[in-house]
Amino acid sequence: MRLVIRKDFEAVSYHVAKYVKERIKEFAPTATKPFVLGLPTGSSPVGVYRNLVKFHQAGELSFQHIITFNMDEYVGLPRDHPESYHSFMWSNLFKHVDILPENVHILDGNATDLDLECQRYEEKIAAVGGIELFLGGIGPDGHIAFNEPGSSLNSRTRVKTLAYDTIVANARFFDNDITKVPNLALTVGVATVMDAREVCIIITGAHKALALAKCIEEGVNHMWTVSAIQLHPRGMVVCDEDATLELHVKTVNYFKSIEKVHEQLIGSDNVGLQGGVRSWRGGAESTYHQ
Repeated sequence: MRLVIRKDFEAVSYHVAKYVKERIKEFAPTATKPFVLGLPTGSSPVGVYRNLVKFHQAGELSFQHIITFNMDEYVGLPRDHPESYHSFMWSNLFKHVDILPENVHILDGNATDLDLECQRYEEKIAAVGGIELFLGGIGPDGHIAFNEPGSSLNSRTRVKTLAYDTIVANARFFDNDITKVPNLALTVGVATVMDAREVCIIITGAHKALALAKCIEEGVNHMWTVSAIQLHPRGMVVCDEDATLELHVKTVNYFKSIEKVHEQLIGSDNVGLQGGVRSWRGGAESTYHQ
């Protein structure tokens, strides 16, 4: 697992957006070989989406051959409600880029049969060959998507009752009135996310520092569902300095030193997007400076 530490929210957002852009360009999607992207909502990805829109407007990124699957949606909230995740995605990303509407997949929280809707969502993901890259954010309690503490790490897309802390946290989007926040949601499962060929989690702010520490320094635990990323072969967490406040100093220094080695000893041109070493220049020319 990789931990990438950047100065603040803006720096994290730009890093993740640039990473997504480069991964898509490297993949070189076509109509017959689309890039399948998993996407979150909430405050964590807003800056990422803003930068992706800028890349698109600058002619650096096209969404024409990208298929998306969103993490979750509230149950019972009208699709056109300003706080539905359908509205969120179209307002923050989709309406600003050239994505084909038929390539956008968001769970239907008003489906007649919610269990069937969840089953079909999993089937749609499988039908396109699985998700290439899943982006995610977390809550202060370490939940990913709406997989609240105690969720099975083998869980799949399903109906989920929201924890009281999550309802309180989301009240800011509903006039700070917790009675307006839906109590149920449809969400991809932890295993659904971890089945993606790559997972990138965004963690920013001091209020999420404990969750980051649980994710990085402790074991896999269903009470902190984001910790499942430890088991992923291509997992990456991108955080800001504030989010590292609960980490041990040696942990922070360790992950920062890995980046320094890549840049100064191996050479950034020899390091792949996912952290692998393309080639080793070696020899006396290789020097490492503290």
